[in-house]
Formats: sequence, structure tokens, C-alpha cells
Amino acid sequence: MSHEALESNEPETPHLDFAGTTPYEDYVKADVLTHLQHTLSDDPGEMVFLVTTQVMELWFTVIVHEWETAAAALRRDDIPTAIAALKRSVRELEALNASWRPLGQLTPAQFNSYRSALGEGSGFQSAMYRRMEFLLGEKSASMLVPHRGAPRVHAELEKALHEPSLYDEVVRVLGRRGYPIPEAELVERDISLPYTPSEAVEAAWTAVYSGAEDADLARLGEALTDVAELVWRWRNDHLVATRRAMGAKVGTGGSAGVAWLEKRARKNVFPELWTARSHV
Repeated sequence: MSHEALESNEPETPHLDFAGTTPYEDYVKADVLTHLQHTLSDDPGEMVFLVTTQVMELWFTVIVHEWETAAAALRRDDIPTAIAALKRSVRELEALNASWRPLGQLTPAQFNSYRSALGEGSGFQSAMYRRMEFLLGEKSASMLVPHRGAPRVHAELEKALHEPSLYDEVVRVLGRRGYPIPEAELVERDISLPYTPSEAVEAAWTAVYSGAEDADLARLGEALTDVAELVWRWRNDHLVATRRAMGAKVGTGGSAGVAWLEKRARKNVFPELWTARSHV
């Protein structure tokens, strides 16, 4: 075979000449993302801390999207679509939790070298993480207060506060499927308040798990349990990373630091999915 023939079989060179920015840049906005890092100290470790935190915010955003998709599907009684969104969020939660690895072994000296750059800043103030918590049923009107100075963010959080959480929609599905869910206590409750465990919901999940394992509600329960487990792991990884980096000192945002995180880590998400297992 001639040299010319060999050349003709080679892959074509990718298109390199564009009138403006590349189509990749137009879609991904990589130039924007990679120029959002403005460190406030001379410590080289601050860049890792800042980028990791920004990556976490992006994962919060996509997880909120998945859970809102699941909640909307449950309102339509479209359980397969809800389960698909929840399963995607499980993989995303795994990636989110892996974000602790670059920060998980910070020593106090390493963290102190740029901690002052945070000022009173704290992950506690993350609006997108707060939306995640609201979707899990962890509602609190006081959590809107830090965002009064950002009208769009405040409006989005206020909307989320007064909408049914993901778990509220799950409980309503149980009721529509014939399980005895008290209307006044659960369906018509003030959804801007935190969800509290219910014996009726526990009994419903007990009945679901006592039936066929491949039934749609059982598969929904397992998808929710996967989410709950990874949220618990996120909270514990946060606790351990904080304990290693700063011990029992007061948090940068004025919280009790480790003591506050310990309290959060003890709390189960979707509580009746855990307690019902004792009765099956």
C-alpha cells in the first residue's frame, strides 16, 4: 500500500479554527469556572480548599436538581422516573462525598495557615446546601436570614421552604396507595416546619417491606435509603474532617463547630425507613 493511501486512512484532524470561542467553551463555560478562584492568603493549600468547596457547590446544585425531579415525578405518581432520579443522585452523592478526600487529613497548622481568609464564612451559609436540607425535610425559616442580602437566593430558598419536601411527596404517595396516612397530621401539615417521625408512616413502610421486594414502593424505599445513607456519610465525613482540622474550636461561622456537627450526624434522614426495618 502506498504512503498516500496510508495517509488517506488516517483520522481527520479535529476542527481547530472557530470564529469565536470554541463550542466546548460556549457550552461548559470553562473559562468562567477556572477564573472564579481568588485566594486571600499566600498559602498554597488555600487553592485546594477553595476549589474543593466550589466543586461541592456544583454537586449540591445537581443533587437538588435530581431531588426536585424526583419530587415532581412523585406528584404525578410516576415512581419509575422518581427512582431513576434518586439513583442518579446516589452516584452524585458518592462523588460529593469523595470531595472530602483532599481536605480530610488537614492538620490544625495547615488549616490555620489560611483559616483567617474565611473570616466569618462557613459552609453552614451555603444556600444550595440549605435547599438540599429543605428537600430532605429539614426545614427552618431561620435559615433564610443569612441570605436577606441576596434577593434571588433568598426568594429561591423561601420558595423551597413553602414547597413539599421530597419526603413529603413520598408520604403522600403512600397515602394515595391506600396506606392509612393521617391527612391532618401529615398531608395537610405546615410543610415549612421540619418533618417529624410518624408511627403511621413507619407502619406503612413496614407493610411495604413485608411485601414483594420488587414492588415499586419497595424499590422506591431502597432508593431513598441509599440517599439517606450517603447523606449520613456526608455528615460524618464533614465531622471527621472538621475534628482533624480544628478540634473543638468554635466554627468559622460562629457555630459550635464539632459539637454542632456531631448533633447533625446523629440524625437520620427519612427516619421511618430505618425504624420500620425492626418490625419486618
